[in-house]
Amino acid sequence: MDDIRYETPTSVNAAVKLLAGAQGVAKVLNGGTDLLVQMRADVVTPTLLVDIKKIADMKVIKKEKGGWRIGASVSGAEMGEHPELSKMWPGVVEATELIGSTQVQGRATMAGNLCNASPGADSVPAMIAAGALAAIAGPNGKREIPVEQIPVSPGKTSLAKGEFVTSIYLPKRPKKSGDAYLRFIPRTEMDIAVVGCGISLTLDKSKTVIAARVALGAVAPTALLLEDAAQTIIGTKLEDAALDALAAACSAACRPIDDKRGTKEFRIKIAGVLARRVALIARDRALKN
Repeated sequence: MDDIRYETPTSVNAAVKLLAGAQGVAKVLNGGTDLLVQMRADVVTPTLLVDIKKIADMKVIKKEKGGWRIGASVSGAEMGEHPELSKMWPGVVEATELIGSTQVQGRATMAGNLCNASPGADSVPAMIAAGALAAIAGPNGKREIPVEQIPVSPGKTSLAKGEFVTSIYLPKRPKKSGDAYLRFIPRTEMDIAVVGCGISLTLDKSKTVIAARVALGAVAPTALLLEDAAQTIIGTKLEDAALDALAAACSAACRPIDDKRGTKEFRIKIAGVLARRVALIARDRALKN
């Protein structure tokens, strides 16, 4: 491997300047749980590594406008140990805690999982269902966009040269809201999702769904936000007919591939099965809030 320049900026502007001015391949080093593996396998050969962990606020979880701002370098383990965040967005936290082993959890980050742009990333469908926003810094300043706009194809993001994600924002939740995430994997743990499903919903006093977001992972080149699927349960109390319609809409939206972990037909079927289960878990959580 050729020599790699390693930098540890202490400000967002310094990191942007390094990334924007880099010659060759520049990569942001955060948790490194994907990047270091890719480097060892010669999948990626960067000429510059910009370690962002020493930048202020990268490791901070803080309240903002009734929601939560999570720094890009906050690990899954740190999210799981935060009781208020876990109570407000349990599905997002649980999805992030599924990334890798206990050891990996001490390093893996939600922002890194997003920017790795894997179709099977666990935290991404949960973030999409939550309506999460990614804060981005770059040569042209700062901007904030829905997380589903970051991945554009496997391994590719919409980030321009010099840009990087500085934080993830999870919005304030109305009362009687709940979210959940489930995945199917061949093994009991530490595997890549064959299908993943995240759902967030809100109930009214009569236990009717008045708002919902549905997302799927590992069934298309990027995680999918399924507005049509959400509409199948809005205005219902998640009766069997509504759950059947939800399952059918999720299966219909799938555009999967065949690989060693699952066939197209299997993924299409499992997407609907998971959606039914996830919706009921989200509803049960909403009833307790």
